[in-house]
Amino acid sequence: MFEHKKAYGMICEAEESLRSIFSEHDEKALINQQRVLSAMQHNRLAERHFSSSMGYGYNDEGRDITEAIYAEVFGAEKALVRPHIVSGTHAIWLALTGILRPGDNFVSATGEPYDTIYSNIGVTQSFYGMGTLREFGIEYRQCDLTDKGDVDLKALGSLIDDATKMVYVQRSTGYSLRDAVTVDTIADIVKFVKGIREDIIVFVDNCYGEFIDTVDPTGVGADVMAGSLIKNPGGGLAQSGGYICGKERCIDLVASRLTAPSIAYEVGASLGTTRSYLQGLFLAPSVVNSALKGAILTAKVMESLGYRVFPRYDSPRSDIIQAIVFNDPQKVLDYCAAVQASSPVDSYVTPEAWDMPGYDEPVVMAAGNFIQGSSIELSADSPMRAPYVVYQQGGLTYEHVKIALYEAVSKLLG
Repeated sequence: MFEHKKAYGMICEAEESLRSIFSEHDEKALINQQRVLSAMQHNRLAERHFSSSMGYGYNDEGRDITEAIYAEVFGAEKALVRPHIVSGTHAIWLALTGILRPGDNFVSATGEPYDTIYSNIGVTQSFYGMGTLREFGIEYRQCDLTDKGDVDLKALGSLIDDATKMVYVQRSTGYSLRDAVTVDTIADIVKFVKGIREDIIVFVDNCYGEFIDTVDPTGVGADVMAGSLIKNPGGGLAQSGGYICGKERCIDLVASRLTAPSIAYEVGASLGTTRSYLQGLFLAPSVVNSALKGAILTAKVMESLGYRVFPRYDSPRSDIIQAIVFNDPQKVLDYCAAVQASSPVDSYVTPEAWDMPGYDEPVVMAAGNFIQGSSIELSADSPMRAPYVVYQQGGLTYEHVKIALYEAVSKLLG
């Protein structure tokens, strides 16, 4: 099966050296499993809650229970968990447009946001005229990270004034070469911002970060956070949807933006999604742990081959993304081709770079997934720009990541 003995030997040797690190993450997964289980038991989840609703969705008890469970799991006062939220970008956009008003400004504490969010803010002209934040008189300010990739609290404070409504934090790396922002750092940002003015809202883009630690941003004081259900919290079972949770006053505003101010939470049929949402959430701590250990193994092996990786195998983790710097567009394509060939779906396809909505450069994406765009399933992608970095994420099982890594290393070694 594993005919390339050198590639397989490198992976097995790396795996053996990671046992103690893996054990630490297994312990976190156990704690996270308990908090999900406890929330389901406390809210008296029952089989009747899996019944589908249609039409307006009035009195959808399953939808309401799902949102109560999410709020409890993430230490929030209230949550929206809906199939009508089409992606992580949409969830973040709902939070921004639901809370911010003309004349407000908001500050990114973590430098330039992910490509699709940056475009929607209106910093570039790409989507001007389509309803970007700047068209509605909302000002954006950016606090760049330090040379070491840390949040610069002093610089952040200098950008906050009386019109500042929100401080925005992107937890994951996105398409950048830095380690993800840890929950402890987010707690420091919250403390710092609230020390300037208590009413400033701290909003966290939590995509790729759920269940990495034993507490999430809303559990350390963030006012609101958002993410996609086809990333970590859906556990590989949710077929679409997103969540936004946090302080009740914030989620009320976001619910009014999702539907309309007069109906807010009360409408929105669950359309048969409740079972997959909750079963996926139940599996999520274990699935995320598999993806995380796969990322750590990938970092260890690729670093041993001489490539720069972010984060390093022994660095603190705060998302499931593993960046590998190739400095060579062909190696990017080769790596992504190996991941695609190791996929359960469309394994016979060779991924190529193409123009995607919201991105300035062509992007190559290897993603032979059961659910399109599901980045809790193993995938690898790269915007085709120097220094030519592959961003790998996901893995429903650790074994799948290991197999894909073997194929990629075999291809690179020749």
